[in-house]
Amino acid sequence: MEANTSSKTSGVPSLLANVEVSHLDGFDTTTPMQSPKPVLHPDTGRPARMRPPERVAPRSEAVIPAFDSPFNPPGQRSGHPVSISLPSSPTGFGEPLVAPGGDLHERKQAMSNAAQEPAQHVRFVQPHRVMFRSQPNPGGVPTHAVRRMGSRGGRTMNRDKRYDSFKTFSGKLERQITHLAGGGVPVSTPEEEEFAQGQGEAVSGDNVDRFFAALEGPELDKLKSSEELALPADKKWPFLLRFPISAFGMCLGVSSQAILYKTIATAAPTEFLHVNPKVNLVLWFISVGLMSIITAAYAFKIIFFFEAVRREYYHPIRVNFFFAPWIACLFLAMGVPPSVATQLPPWLWYALMSPFLCLELKIYGQWMSGGQRRLSKVANPSNHLSVVGNFVGALMGASMGLKEGPIFFFGVGVAHYTVLFVTLYQRLPTNATLPKDLHPVFFLFVAAPSVASMAWAKIVDEFGVGAKLAYFIAMFLYASLAVRINFFRGFMFSLSWWAYTFPMTGAAIASIRYATVVDNAFTKALCVGLSLLATLTVTGLFATTMVHALVYHDLFPNDIAIAITDRKMKPIMELQESGKDDDSRSGSSKDVEAGATAAVAPEA
Repeated sequence: MEANTSSKTSGVPSLLANVEVSHLDGFDTTTPMQSPKPVLHPDTGRPARMRPPERVAPRSEAVIPAFDSPFNPPGQRSGHPVSISLPSSPTGFGEPLVAPGGDLHERKQAMSNAAQEPAQHVRFVQPHRVMFRSQPNPGGVPTHAVRRMGSRGGRTMNRDKRYDSFKTFSGKLERQITHLAGGGVPVSTPEEEEFAQGQGEAVSGDNVDRFFAALEGPELDKLKSSEELALPADKKWPFLLRFPISAFGMCLGVSSQAILYKTIATAAPTEFLHVNPKVNLVLWFISVGLMSIITAAYAFKIIFFFEAVRREYYHPIRVNFFFAPWIACLFLAMGVPPSVATQLPPWLWYALMSPFLCLELKIYGQWMSGGQRRLSKVANPSNHLSVVGNFVGALMGASMGLKEGPIFFFGVGVAHYTVLFVTLYQRLPTNATLPKDLHPVFFLFVAAPSVASMAWAKIVDEFGVGAKLAYFIAMFLYASLAVRINFFRGFMFSLSWWAYTFPMTGAAIASIRYATVVDNAFTKALCVGLSLLATLTVTGLFATTMVHALVYHDLFPNDIAIAITDRKMKPIMELQESGKDDDSRSGSSKDVEAGATAAVAPEA
């Protein structure tokens, strides 16, 4: 009782007054259950007075090293609170320095000595066994890991998932390549996730009306204002997505020039021009190189973006350009220089015409079936590309000495060209895709009869009445377009214009063949003039293409034709009209209620 009174008087709790302390190097520890022996003075034999501990730095002076946080920008540090766990019970404190049976005076002296020392200077006995408890680390990615991933160049770390609906592997191959290269896990923003989920609907192959409803222009390559895209319109798409099948038109234009100069160098009516055969050799090698580059690029598109290729195939106009690669191969075979090969093997003709026949069975069957892709609905001058290949194949086969095969394709070409010619001339009301203004695509009218005249001349071994009949039709169509040259002004450059150069080259070659039979000054001047015009056209298009590719960098813009969706946005005018209708309906309902109230009031 007296000890308690003395502790209250000194202002120090009895628990702290009877504690022996010493320095401790660790945290979260407890002392053994047995108490250490008290330290005795060597002279008096009594317990020695405790030595005041060294000054402990207050909390304000303690320096806690900061660590990086993944939630702060690099280089910015922020301190985090440090949690220190203390024992839940005072069992770990030492026993009092004074023995239980000691003198009362000695106990008071010990308590007074403890009261003179600062209360916060408490030392703990060094334990025999230390226990460490780990504290949880803050969540997130460690800073060193973030820096390591960022130092690798950020390879596809922010992969845009909005293009996954057009990718063959839906981004799986890209993620695997990134992982093997040592890159981090690709991430995307929530906006890209939402866009990829809501905008990636594929257009049904049978629903050709969707292309007509969403697109406009002579080639159905411009989006209407009331439509939305399946790909971001504010960004430049990957190159393969922007690379169209119509790029093979460049191969048609250049390879047809190789045939033209081979004919000029060897034909009798143009011997006075003294054209060197090396011109044909140079143009042929340029054509082979161009064909190889474009074929490789489109092959990669088939591998990595097959959905985009599928949409081009279902496009009512783009599908005709799938004949262009095989026509270009036929041109290369016919334009091969004599120094490279003098005679081609027959199997080459069968190899090139087999895929052509498969495409014809598909396209011509759709024209006759009367379904969504019947000819009266999808007829366009670009359909001549699917017809002219029959005459080119017949011409090449007849030049190689074949008989039955060339006649077969010539008959198929004549039948379908006649139907297509009549359909395009009629301008049926159901054919809403045919443009009202004249466009260079109409030069495709000249291609089929020009090549057909040469093919029939090779089949019958003379430029007779049948060949002349087809040639005269081609010349009339050519002249009818040439006299309306003013109608071709004001059109934007398009890559598909290259497909319209070979009809002019074909007309020039047919004129040279005709001049061999009818040799006079007019026919010679005609074949020279048409050849010069075709060469200038190809040269001008080549220069324009280089300017758009190297200067303007817009040779391959975003291919809008393949990025339409099945959903249609509601036009703004329609929304405004619907709002006005709602207002009128609400106003009329209010008038009815007011009239009913006025009618009830007199009765009351």
